[in-house]
Formats: sequence, structure tokens, C-alpha cells
Amino acid sequence: MTSGARMPHQGAPMGPPGPPYGGTPPIRPGMPTSALDPNRKRPAPTQPVQPPPVQNRPRNAKRRKMADKILPQRIRELVPESQAYMDLLAFERKLDQTIMRKRVDIQEALKRPMKQKRKLRLYISNTFNPAKPDAEDSEGSIASWELRVEGKLLDDPGKQKRKFSSFFKSLVIELDKDLYGPDNHLVEWHRTPTTQETDGFQVKRPGDVNVRCTLLLMLDYQPPQFKLDPRLARLLGIHTQTRSCIIQALWQYVKTNKLQDPHEKEYINCDKYFQQIFDCPRLKFCEIPQRLTNLLLPPDPIVINHVISVDPNDQKKTACYDIDVEVDDPLKSQMNGFLLSTANQQEIASLDNKIHETIESINQLKIQRDFMLSFSRDPKGYIQDWICSQNRDLKLMTDTVGNPEEERRAAFYNQPWSQEAVSRYFYCKIQQRRQELEQALAMRNT
Repeated sequence: MTSGARMPHQGAPMGPPGPPYGGTPPIRPGMPTSALDPNRKRPAPTQPVQPPPVQNRPRNAKRRKMADKILPQRIRELVPESQAYMDLLAFERKLDQTIMRKRVDIQEALKRPMKQKRKLRLYISNTFNPAKPDAEDSEGSIASWELRVEGKLLDDPGKQKRKFSSFFKSLVIELDKDLYGPDNHLVEWHRTPTTQETDGFQVKRPGDVNVRCTLLLMLDYQPPQFKLDPRLARLLGIHTQTRSCIIQALWQYVKTNKLQDPHEKEYINCDKYFQQIFDCPRLKFCEIPQRLTNLLLPPDPIVINHVISVDPNDQKKTACYDIDVEVDDPLKSQMNGFLLSTANQQEIASLDNKIHETIESINQLKIQRDFMLSFSRDPKGYIQDWICSQNRDLKLMTDTVGNPEEERRAAFYNQPWSQEAVSRYFYCKIQQRRQELEQALAMRNT
């Protein structure tokens, strides 16, 4: 700081401020009539004091900003090593931008289904219980068989195993109608909102002959998938898919074959295949989701034919089948955990506060250094300039008018303007007294 620079006022408590400026035109620039009020007192001058130490500085309660972390150029010139801090600050800014961009990418990715194709191994087994003539209960005296349907994911890395029934929307076991009649040959299970998941299904029936059965398993697709109309399936090359993927494939077909109207972009000019499927020569693309309703069918179930063997010599009573299923990508849970993680946020906020406080301390120390350096170069001149600066600040803070240094000399009041000021002063006093007398007379007359 150069000599004569103004320092912020750090003085002791000052006297009471004077009254506000009056409405009378000023006698001279900077000196209104209220300055002549004899009841007005000039506050006592304050003694210059040193700036307060850094540790006693009040905390800044406003929201911290990135700009508050930057070291001023004058400090970087004094401390060349501070460039390393500025390099770290630039790197932190790039890192924050990269993390924020990745967070946005992850949020967009989570809006789309994240699935993996896995193999579900299906185990179909049965046991046979022959009749026991000496059995006391009725169940033991009748031959019966028990069918089990179980399964598990192959190479499942997850710690929490999924229940077998969670992969299916429904399971129907159709037994031989000739053996069990039209009312008892179907065993059905359908998912409901209150369904309790299970690791397998069991069916027990009486019988001592081999039984042919058919298993119909309907996978529980999430999000739901649909089977396309044969004509639409041949056109798009898709058999079963989600609604969004089907609409995306339709849009790709429109772009590839240039079916979008060049003038009215919202319309599609149907080719011969679209005309056969949608039964119209022209349609809006926004109408396609509604028209697709009649072209989408429930997906085909998985059909397995099995023979329940009751031959005690038949050792091969377990059949295995591999089914392709879709499971949630394990990366999805990690991405969710990353977005919801707040473990490091408090630590980062604490470190940011420490950085801001350190930068404020450095700036305050720089002010103190400039003060001491200017004082050491020219003690007398700097103190005089500083007192003048403090005096000007004091006058602004206490609403003090005039120039106390000139007003304390007698010659100040012998100038030509003093006669006019005296005349104005007595004129104002006379007018004030006259108003008081008129008010008193008016009250007496009433």
C-alpha cells in the first residue's frame, strides 16, 4: 500500500451522530443551516488503532463462492510458491466439472432399462411313493407321485439370491386330461401384488402310471415386453421387445426409407408395407403409439413337455432346461449408490471452509503487511495521511459537516458569508417565534 492510501476505519466507539440535514438551503457548500445549531456537538476525535488480529475477525456468514478461493495477483507476486496452489485449484475445477458431467450421464443412463441376459437353469424332478398295504392312514395306502419345479441362476455373483418364482408372471402345469379329468388336470399359479416369492413349486397327485404333462411358463418382463404382429415383426425384424424399442425401430425404419413428409414434418407418408399394417396412406408419428395397441400381443410362454415317471428302475428322474432371462445389471445398484452417496460431502465442505478461511486470513495479513511496510518507509508522513483518511471516514460515519480544522480558528468566522449566516439564523428564529405566538393566540381565541 502506498503512502497516503486510505485504511478502513478501525477506531474505538464514537460519539452520537448529529441530527439529519435540514431543509434550509446551505449557507455554503457542504455546510447546511443545521450546522449552526448551538445544541449540536462535534463528536470527540478517536485515536488511531491497529487493525484487529486475524483470529478476532468475525466469520463471514454469506455463501462461499469459487472466486473466494482465488489468491489475488499481488499475493502471488509476493509468494511465487503460491502458483502450486493455483494449479491445484484449476485441477479441482476440472475434476468437479468431470464429476458433475458423469453424474448427469449416470442419471440419464438410469432412466433407461439396464439389463443383463443370464441363464436360468430349470430343474424338473419327480418322486414316486408306492402304495403300502399295511399303512394306517388313507394316504399311505394309495400310490402317489410328487412333481418339483425349481431353478437357479448360473454363475450368479450376487450375494442375495433371487427367488425362483420372481422370474415368472405365471406357471401352468397341464396334466393328462384322460387320467385326472377336465376339472383336476390344471395346476395354475399367477402372480398377484401380495404374492410371496418361493424357491420352487410342488404338485402331488395320486397315481401309479407315467403321466405326460406340459409346463407353460410366462416370464415376468420388466419393463413389459410384447409380441409383434407377424407383418410388423417381419418388417422390423423383431419378434418380442419393449414398447419403447419397437417405437424406436419404427422411427429408424421411417428415417432409413425417407418416409417423413418434407414439408409437414409431423406426418409420415406410408409405403406399401405401412399401408398394409396401419391401413392408411398417411399418419402422424404421434399416432403410432395408439395404433400399436392392436398390433402388440402378449409374449409367447415357454412350453416344456415332460413325462412323470413312476418306474422305480428309472434313475433319470430329473430334467434340466436353460432359459434366457433378463436381470438387473449389477452396475445399476453401484450407480445408484454413487448418486446417493453423501459420505464425503461433509468432509469436502469442511475442507472448503478451511480453504476460504485461510484465504481470508492471507488477505487480512496482506493488509497488515502493507500497513507496516508503509509505516516503516515514512512513519511521519504515513501517520499524517492515515489520520486524515480516518478523519474523513469518521465524518462520513458520524454525519459530521464542515471542516473542524478551519472552524477552530477565529479567522474562519470573519469571512463575508458569516454575516449572511447570522442574518439567516436570526430570521429563522424570529419566524419560529412568530409561529409559536400565532398558535398561542389562536388557542386563546377559541
